[in-house]
Amino acid sequence: MMMLDWSRRAACLDLDPELFFPISMEGPCQSQVEQAKKICNGCPVREPCLAYALSTRQAHGVWGGTDPDERRSLIAASAVPRQGSAPARPLPGGR
Repeated sequence: MMMLDWSRRAACLDLDPELFFPISMEGPCQSQVEQAKKICNGCPVREPCLAYALSTRQAHGVWGGTDPDERRSLIAASAVPRQGSAPARPLPGGR
C-alpha cells in the first residue's frame, strides 16, 4: 500500500492501528475512541487526514479527530446548498 506523504508525519504512525479502529464507537469502546481523538488533536497532519477520510468516504475508525458519525455530518453539511448559490434547475415537464 502506498503511503500518503502527510501520513508519514502523523502522530499515530507508530501506534497500534486498533486504537483508531475500535469494535464499536459506543459503550465500553467510547474510551478508546476518546483516546484516539486526543492523539489526533495534537497531530500535525490532522487536517489532511480528515480531508482524506472525507474524500474517500472512510466509514470506519477515527480519522482527523472525527468518528464515522461526525464525518457523515460533515459530508451532509457540505452537500447542503449554500445561501446565494444558483437555484436548482427545474425538472423536465415542470415537475
